[in-house]
Amino acid sequence: MEKGGDEAPMRIKDVPEEARPRERLRQLGPEALSDVELIAILLRTGTRGESVLRLAERILGTAGNLRALLGMGVEELSAIRGVGMAKAVQLQAAFELGRRLSRALPKARVIRSAGDVAQVMMDRMRYLKQEHFAVLFLNTKNELIGDKTVFVGTLDASLVHPREVFREAVRKSAQSIVLVHNHPSGDPTPSQEDRRVTARLVRAGRIMGIDVLDHVIIGDGDYVSLMALGLMNAEDH
Repeated sequence: MEKGGDEAPMRIKDVPEEARPRERLRQLGPEALSDVELIAILLRTGTRGESVLRLAERILGTAGNLRALLGMGVEELSAIRGVGMAKAVQLQAAFELGRRLSRALPKARVIRSAGDVAQVMMDRMRYLKQEHFAVLFLNTKNELIGDKTVFVGTLDASLVHPREVFREAVRKSAQSIVLVHNHPSGDPTPSQEDRRVTARLVRAGRIMGIDVLDHVIIGDGDYVSLMALGLMNAEDH
């Protein structure tokens, strides 16, 4: 028999609606919940005289912190008053899923140079028959958090709209961006139009508070960095 099982459970529905973890998760998302609230959702029920939130708080307090809790075995968890074997198994299963997911997720790619950009984009862009203009979105650690092709066709400063570039950057909460496009000819030498597009987007980035770190042009197995060439200022060329 589960320890504490002789007491009538106090369920989440017995907690005031505005304080129910499930309701808060549904309305605000899981990231808005505290560790205690997330543990309470896993537990589902408390015990007589102790709400599931109070039980979750006591479990976390017994462990000392979340990291220590994740390291506790089934026997240790089930020994906590009000937990018992069934709840201990539920917690262990959830913790193990979290660990497996963490191992399965790919490591974040850090973009520190034009070479890093080329590693990401070369195979995708070197054989394209039309010019594709893409943007890499980076966080505060220069980790790649996404990319998007915003224009296909002959590059023209009047057609590559800053609103398309920075709308997605704002949506992703990007700290900075890198511009990337290909030259179907295979020669990555920047054109005058490449410089004009760069200048326009650098100016827009300053207004938006989002740094434009580089503009990398992809050729056939080769690439050029406008930053390395000193062409990343906001003046028209």
